[in-house]
Amino acid sequence: MKYDNYENLLNMSIEEIKESYSMAFDFFLNYNLSNIDDSIAFNNLIESLDEEFYITFGIEKEELYIKLVEFLKEFDQDEESLNIESITINGGYNKLKEKEAISLKIKAGEIISIVGPTGSGKSRLLEDIECLAQRDTPTNRQILINESVPSDETRFVMDGKLVAQLSQNMNFVMDLTVEEFLQMHSKSRFCKNQDDIVKKCFYCANKLAGEKFELTTKITQLSGGQSRALMISDTAYMSSSPIVLIDEIENAGIDRKEALRLLSKKEKIILISTHDPILALNADKRIVIKNGGISKVISTTDEEIESIKYIESLDNILLDIRHKVRKGEVLNRKEIKSIVQEEVTGFVGNL
Repeated sequence: MKYDNYENLLNMSIEEIKESYSMAFDFFLNYNLSNIDDSIAFNNLIESLDEEFYITFGIEKEELYIKLVEFLKEFDQDEESLNIESITINGGYNKLKEKEAISLKIKAGEIISIVGPTGSGKSRLLEDIECLAQRDTPTNRQILINESVPSDETRFVMDGKLVAQLSQNMNFVMDLTVEEFLQMHSKSRFCKNQDDIVKKCFYCANKLAGEKFELTTKITQLSGGQSRALMISDTAYMSSSPIVLIDEIENAGIDRKEALRLLSKKEKIILISTHDPILALNADKRIVIKNGGISKVISTTDEEIESIKYIESLDNILLDIRHKVRKGEVLNRKEIKSIVQEEVTGFVGNL
């Protein structure tokens, strides 16, 4: 949002200001003005406040307007700094001290998968991107923002705003219900229509999770998959971070394809470390990691995209068996053999 016409604030009602700039709620709260009549115009509010108010906060009457403008401008600058059109990964060195001969530009809206054996260095690449490495990490990689070296302010002051990371291990420590947690996040991120956003996040999280949970469920009681589902929906609907890093989403027991689809709709840069061929092939490109370094970058081919549906049919066999085991059903060898033979026959016949 741009704040181009601050002079209009004087003639706007408090209600109009709050509707136009959701962060203004905090401004009025900071000045103990949260219980005032919202229908009053801001310039009339300034005139109606007594001398004791201005003495208490150490400001002159005309300064209250200036303070509001400065407050809104601060958020305007934050929003501008979050305008990320691309990131570029400039190669460093692998574990064998061999140079990574690569400069990979990733644009907003692209999905990049990171593949390689366990321990090869996939998580290290995500960490380099998270900290916007400038040849100051063990890999000696450099990360550019919009093709430029990020300032120290972008790297450190904006920490936590540019990048949202969903890690393999996610544990909650606050004793809040799911509803309280989502409400807290929506308020701290100045979301509009906060009640609607909370409902959307909750519905989406339950859609992603294998086992349903309630708004009244304590977040400390959520399973690993439920926690991951909640944070994915939270990131999709509430986070303004333009870069999303995901570490092995397939281990969370959630609908991984739906999660990827949800995040990709938001025009974010998404990098996902994965062992799952379906997730890897659903990305625009995949970075192959070997010996701690970037070995190659492969653009997903049309033939690979066409093959996804066949791979999914095989994956569905395992998924169905997994569900049967989870439900406590006894597996029938002949039934499973028949299902596998039927799927494989259909798979081969369609190649």
